[in-house]
Amino acid sequence: MLRFALLAGAMLAGGHALAAPQAAPRDEFYWLGEINKASAVINTEQHLLDPALAPRIAQGLDAVLRAGDQPGGKRPTLVITFEPLLIQAAGVEATLLHAGRSSQDMLATVRAAIIRDEMLRLAEALRRTTATMARLARAHEGTVVPNYTNGVAAQANSYGHYLLGHVAGLTRDAERLRQAFARLDRSPMGTTVLNGTSWPLDRSRMAAYLGFPALIDNAYDAAQISATEIPVEIGAVATAIALHCGAFVEDVMTQYAQPRPWILLREGGGNTYVSSAMPQKRNPGLLNDTRAEASRVLSLGIGRAIQAHNIPPGMSDAKTVRDNAAVLAGATRMLELWDRALNALVISPERALEELNSDWTASQELADVLMRRYALPFRAGHHFASEVVDYARAHDIRPSDFPYAEAQNIYERTLHEMSLPAAPLPMSEAEFRQTLDPVAIVRNRATTGGPQPAEMARMLDAADRAVAGEAAWIGEQRGRIDAGLASLDKDFGKLLAQAPH
Repeated sequence: MLRFALLAGAMLAGGHALAAPQAAPRDEFYWLGEINKASAVINTEQHLLDPALAPRIAQGLDAVLRAGDQPGGKRPTLVITFEPLLIQAAGVEATLLHAGRSSQDMLATVRAAIIRDEMLRLAEALRRTTATMARLARAHEGTVVPNYTNGVAAQANSYGHYLLGHVAGLTRDAERLRQAFARLDRSPMGTTVLNGTSWPLDRSRMAAYLGFPALIDNAYDAAQISATEIPVEIGAVATAIALHCGAFVEDVMTQYAQPRPWILLREGGGNTYVSSAMPQKRNPGLLNDTRAEASRVLSLGIGRAIQAHNIPPGMSDAKTVRDNAAVLAGATRMLELWDRALNALVISPERALEELNSDWTASQELADVLMRRYALPFRAGHHFASEVVDYARAHDIRPSDFPYAEAQNIYERTLHEMSLPAAPLPMSEAEFRQTLDPVAIVRNRATTGGPQPAEMARMLDAADRAVAGEAAWIGEQRGRIDAGLASLDKDFGKLLAQAPH
């Protein structure tokens, strides 16, 4: 009986369907079992294993695997602790499976297979978070908000455009993840320890059964070089995602220092909590948790390089599944928290516009318009706008209330200070006011990749295509792995059927 046999169509008395058996976790024990199954099938067909012995060995292997799948069953994680169970079930002849193998290439393969699954889980979490951000960007493509540089309000922007900037970063993270995955997704099996074996093993068929599309070509590289290098690359991928996450969270957290924030988390539902001492406070617990997880991922990711540093090839310091999986699992948790936070955001367009109109984030537009329409040198226009801002702040004047006559006076002084010919302010009062309108500024941007409606539509469509492409890629990888394992299960079943009952 195969441990993954389907019970489709089987019915209990009374018409109730039998529940399908729960799939065993793809841990070290699982992958050691798959490697042994593949060795039994391939080596039997290549006559590296006596066909008369193979069914009995397969029967013993199947018994070990089924026992391990039971609640409380033994699931050893090392070759040297797995093999005694196999000997007990099938006799010492079962070690004939070990032809041309070593714990080095077997465990390198186990680690790669486990980390491969973790990377696909991370890829799915990254895709989901990116999709949420792209959806919010579409919903807020016309929401005008302040953007900040150096922690100071800098310019008006569409919140959707801001989010698409983060989507672009996450899309690069997904690209880095795919590239790292391709380098990980290569089979070390059959390379033994350092330089292969005298046994003519079929490495390509072994790789296909285990769902690997390619081999690690050089036998020395397989367990000595790439096995230490890949965890460092995985740590770098997770670190990049954590940096993007932390930056986004901090941007939102800044608003919580304001008495009237324009963006915050919806209260309740585990998003916020009331301070134990100060009843007015609603602490953004979800943001705190997300940032804390990002910091842990960053520490673990950088730690991969530290642990791999200054060791000779082949040492196990940086190879352990527990440490490497922790980086990816932490990054997955971080993205799940980030996705929750995105879905909990409450944005007030009215309050955002109020903040924009109460400050001078539109002042650069004065310099730009004076140069673009009236050929005033930018530095002169910048000086004029800066003087307008200084006067306004000294007299507590909002942009919408700035006296046009004073703007005319400042312009004339600016021309004199910049040694330019005297001339009146070329902007009419209506144009002066329109130039300081944050909504008009965003709408009238002409830069490729800017927040104007046509460019937003283009970039939103591109973001949707990128998310769909990620979903297709993840599905392809999982489908290939599952197909390889299903093929192995089928062929192992044929070998098992030859065993005496």
